[in-house]
Order: sequence, then C-alpha cells, then structure tokens
Amino acid sequence: MPSLDNLLAESSLDAFQVLVAPGRSNSGAHHWQTFLEAALIDAQRVIQADWNRPRLGPWARRVAESVARSEKPVLVVAHSFGCLATVAAGGTLAAPIAGALLVAPADPGRFGIDQASIDKRLPFPSTLVLSRNDPWLDLEVGRALGARWGSRIVDAGMAGHINVDSGHGVWPLAAALLKDLAAAVGALPAVIRPLRDADPFSWQTAPPLSRARSGTRRASHRRG
Repeated sequence: MPSLDNLLAESSLDAFQVLVAPGRSNSGAHHWQTFLEAALIDAQRVIQADWNRPRLGPWARRVAESVARSEKPVLVVAHSFGCLATVAAGGTLAAPIAGALLVAPADPGRFGIDQASIDKRLPFPSTLVLSRNDPWLDLEVGRALGARWGSRIVDAGMAGHINVDSGHGVWPLAAALLKDLAAAVGALPAVIRPLRDADPFSWQTAPPLSRARSGTRRASHRRG
C-alpha cells in the first residue's frame, strides 16, 4: 500500500489550502485526519469552541471563518459532524470553498438539524465517502444526502464510522481522494473569487488554527 508521502508527492494540492474539519471530540493523534494533516505542507485545522457539543450554526461559522482567512482556494477535508458544518458553511453561509472531501457524515436527524440548512446542492465539487455499517449514518440516508449535495459518492464498504475505532489511522484512500478532488477542481474554469474580495462574514475572531510549517511535514502532538 503506498504511503501518504508517496501519494501526496508532486500533487496538484500545492495550489490549495487544505482545511481539516473534524467531528465531535476533535480527531486525535491516531485519527486519519491527523495523519493526513501532518503529511501536507499547507494544512490547517478548524478549531471549534466546544468539541463536545456539536451545534451546526457555530460550527459552520468556524469553518466559514477559516475559509475566509485563506489566501489560496480552499479544499476542506471533513469527517462526521464536520461534514455537516462544511456543507452548511458552503451552502447557507456561501463560504467560497473550492471543493470538499466529506467522510462518514453524521446523521443530521440525530442532532435535530433543520434540513433546510443542509438541503442544498453544493456550489463546489464534493466527494462523499460512505460506509455500509456506519453506526452514525444509515447508508441510504447517506446516499440521499449525497444526491442533494451533488456529491460524487464513494462506497467504502464495511468501514464503520471511518475513525480510530474502526481501525482507520493512516488511511491512504483519503490522500488519493483528496488528490483526485484537487485535480477535478483545478480543471474547472477559474471562477473562484479572490478571497479578500469574497468575505461576506462578520464573525468574531476565532482561536488560532493549527498551522503547518512551510515546506515541512509536522508531527502531531494532539491527544488521542
């Protein structure tokens, strides 16, 4: 199986800022999102004010704030409730996201989410990865979400919630799908507005993001 470094070498990702949007409890040191973030030169994590109480409005605003601060087109790599926050940020809040990799989203019905806030076709390319035995989302519900969002759907098989508990630490498929998404976005006409001219937000300043060191890979010091 190819390593993350080999998969990401000489990729089209250099033109993008990658934002990692975890779900509830954040993604710990052994989560695939953390390994992917560490392997990328230009990656940042969206930091939520309360990781134990996922609420769509505040979480979506944090994603939107992070996108608005980037000086490059943004690709979001989201997991679980982070997927719902990303969809709301790109749809309802009109954050200028270039593309999104949405992995194992949480079922919005479990959180009492108003469907109107996430029931829009996304204005950017997206890849939705679904598991056949995800305890947080029925497969058919996931497919229906993907149809609404206009996502390319990837069937990950019997993969649980695609997290540490299901054995997904270093997960090369995430890097491969992210590269495919970057290539697809790069092939689109240049219609993304410069981010400095596309900030419709008036949010308060969020806590600092975890920033990658330019030109180097980073080791993660997050708690598992």
